[in-house]
Amino acid sequence: MIELKNVTKKYGNFTAVDNISFTIEEGEIIGLLGPNGAGKSTTMNMITGFIEQTEGDIIIDGYDMLKKPKKAKREIGYMPEGVPLYTDLTVKEFVNYMAELKKVNKKVRKEKVNKIIEETGLKDVEKKLIKNLSRGYKQRTSLAGALVGEPKILILDEPTVGLDPKQITEIRSLIKELGKTHTIILSSHILSEVSQICSKVIIINKGKIVAIDAPQNLENKVNTNNNIYITVEDPENKIEKMKDIITDIKDIKLICTNEDGTKHYSIETQGDKDIRKTIFTEFAKENITIYEMKKQDVTLEDAFIQLIEGGKN
Repeated sequence: MIELKNVTKKYGNFTAVDNISFTIEEGEIIGLLGPNGAGKSTTMNMITGFIEQTEGDIIIDGYDMLKKPKKAKREIGYMPEGVPLYTDLTVKEFVNYMAELKKVNKKVRKEKVNKIIEETGLKDVEKKLIKNLSRGYKQRTSLAGALVGEPKILILDEPTVGLDPKQITEIRSLIKELGKTHTIILSSHILSEVSQICSKVIIINKGKIVAIDAPQNLENKVNTNNNIYITVEDPENKIEKMKDIITDIKDIKLICTNEDGTKHYSIETQGDKDIRKTIFTEFAKENITIYEMKKQDVTLEDAFIQLIEGGKN
């Protein structure tokens, strides 16, 4: 569906994107991540055909972006960051204008515009001026503009920035629903959002790709610690000898003593074995009461930071 082969973008002596290659299959929802200045916006602009690559090939649904730009661009709906809209138009006027720009057939244009307005939840505000809309409805209007013309590919740049929690939830649900019928590239600084929505993540840093994988796999790759956090009632301090009883325990560290007398510990284990069941069994034999136990959580944000800082990839 989307293929980049050895793509480079240079501005004079500065290389913004450096020989990147990846493939996005039909129906995938891909998260494109990177710190500021990493090259992700340049990559998105090249995929949309807004700027040309210096070297390499960009293929959109079988069409080379340089050789057949009109056919390639027809497959793409782009929702840019910052919601650039014509604010003196009504919602319906804007979506209709976008349909005209994309040369939607006049015979079916009205039907298509009404369908997009319904799908994006804009029916109640279709006659309102865009400048009088909330940020959430402006985002939906921008998305409707990207969707009209029935593109196979959606490119969404920071689609939830500036929204309140309710609006964020609504837009995320809408993106997930659109993912059933579209291939989506999503750029976002909210990494928990990417983790929830995307099936695969592409991380770019300093113009180069540092990782391509599922969010869960990236989290697992950088999870070099196999720590367990545990809260116990242990008035006789028997936990100190548990290292001798459970040989897979490497170290036990007291984090804090709580007001109710319980103690919170970090248990570091040998290798990558999950020993929680053994801990339950052996601690019970020593009359150590476990109030809470959980493994250390590694988030996509943790993986992102480690990968762009040159950690394990």
